Formats: sequence, C-alpha cells, structure tokens
Amino acid sequence: MSSSPIVEGAVEPAAPAVHAVRKMSFGARLRRDWPLILMCVPAMLLLAVFHYLPALGNVIAFQDYNPFAGDSPLQAFLSSEWIGFGNFQYLFETPAFWESVRNTLGITAFQLVFYFPIPIMLAMLLNSILSPRIRSFVQSVVYLPHFFSWVLVVSLFQMMLGGAGLVAQTARDAGFTAPDFMTDPDTFYFLITSQALWKDAGWGMIVFLAALAAIDPSLYEAAAADGAGRWRRLWHITLPGLRPVIVLLLILRLGDALNVGFEQFYLQREAVGRDAAEVLDTYVYYQGIGVQQWGVGAAAGLFKALVGLLLILGANKVAHRLGEQGIYSKS
Repeated sequence: MSSSPIVEGAVEPAAPAVHAVRKMSFGARLRRDWPLILMCVPAMLLLAVFHYLPALGNVIAFQDYNPFAGDSPLQAFLSSEWIGFGNFQYLFETPAFWESVRNTLGITAFQLVFYFPIPIMLAMLLNSILSPRIRSFVQSVVYLPHFFSWVLVVSLFQMMLGGAGLVAQTARDAGFTAPDFMTDPDTFYFLITSQALWKDAGWGMIVFLAALAAIDPSLYEAAAADGAGRWRRLWHITLPGLRPVIVLLLILRLGDALNVGFEQFYLQREAVGRDAAEVLDTYVYYQGIGVQQWGVGAAAGLFKALVGLLLILGANKVAHRLGEQGIYSKS
C-alpha cells in the first residue's frame, strides 16, 4: 500500500486542547445560589409541615389505632395494637370499598372523555379572538366560577335543575312531567361533570393559553404563505405545540384517578344515594372518621396513594415511548 510522503520540516497540526471542567465545590455553589435557595425555603417548609410530616401518620394503617389510648398522640400511637395488614384485609373483603373504587374509576374515566378536552378547546377558541379587550373579558368571566365554593355551585344547580328549580317549573307549566336531575342516580355522572365544567374549565384553560403563547407566530405566517388553511395550521402547528402540556396534565390526572374530590360528593351523596355517589374520599370519611375506624381510613388512603403512584409511573413510561418528556426526563 502506498503511503503519503512525509515532507521534511513540515509542522504537524497541534491536537485540539481539551479544557478540563473544574467541578465547583459545595461551598462555592452555596455562595453562588444562596438567593435562589432562600426563595425556595418557604415552599420547602410548607411541603415539610403539611405534606411530608403528616405522611408519617400512615403507620396507623398497620395498627388498630385508638386515639383515646393515651394522654397524647404519641402515647396513643405507642399503646395501639399492631395488626399488620389486617386493615387492608378488611378493606379488600368489604364490598362497599370495591363499590367506591368502581364509582371513583368510572367518574374519572367519564371526566377524562367529557371534561379533560374542554379547557383545551376553550384555550384555542379564546386564543383565536383578535381583540385583547374582548379576550380578557371572556377569560375573566369564564374562570370566575373557580373561586366559588362547592356549596354555592351545588345550590345554584339545585335552583336550576332540582325538583323545585327553574327547569322543573317550566316543564310543569308546559304540561310535562317535571324532571329532577339532582336526585337521579342515572344522570349523576353528567350532573357532577357539568358542575366541574362550569366551575373549573375556565381555570384549567390558563395553562393551555400559556402554552399557546409560547408557539412562534412566524410558524403560522409561514404555513399561511404556503397555502395552509385554518384546520391545517391547527393540526400541524397548534396541536403539536400543545402536546407536551397535554401529555403532562394527562399523566397528572391519571395519577389523581382515585381522587375525584370530597366536598362535591359529600353534599350530594344523600340526594342520589350511596350506590351512585360513594367514592373513595367519602368512604374514608364515613368508614374512618364516622365510625372511628382510623386504621381502616388510613389504609384506604394509603391504597389510593399507591395506586396513584403506579398510574403516574406507568403513564410516564408510555409518554417516554411516545417521545415526550412526561413529568421527568428519561435517564
């Protein structure tokens, strides 16, 4: 094989210099980032006091806990009998528990279909309004009900859809049978979803409006110059821009699948019956606090948290396979 001739006196090019990255010490990073750390201290204290510290109380799920066994909570904890997985066995053998799980999952699935897309549609419709003044007015009106309590929301729906409400009175005046949607178990899913839409759909669209504002307007201009219509721009620019946020919120919603709320169902449980309105949160209240089975209530809450964690991890794994970041980056 022939080799290239070596020219005498030629200077070989120097190898590129490799600059070693010097790792900063902990003290240096602390001196550099102390303002940011100081800003995070209130939030860290809030999480520690109201989330992580109360989580230690989950140990009573493995006890026959009696809060009156001592003069202090610590004495009551030490005096209560350890029963291992007895509370979980009681839960899994109780038909009412599985009925509440079934209702909770059914409501979550129903709202994923009929509630979750509504804030996305509202955000896209509101973003298409050109006048900033009209857009601000509509946005304020739509998300104002978020600040109403569930007592007020249920009362308003009772005055509209109850047996003595506006719809029933109008039907009776027209000679029809007056419906009472507030006490009908067959329409309970539609009722609570309608209440949630009226109360929180406007508030939920704020996140999607922020995502829409981050999309480069030049993409729409270039697509319009190439002849793309409104639906083409929606499909190829708007939805891909919203996809990371949609995936993130969908994962968080799946992780919260067994937590559909308490107050909304507690207020309407007696009207529609336990079979339709009993969810895990109300089950924990009535079976844990109502009859003072503290260990059973703690076991139900721990079961709900564990299932939520598994759903988050599973949904995040699916997001990684689809090319999305999810709630944390793939290592």
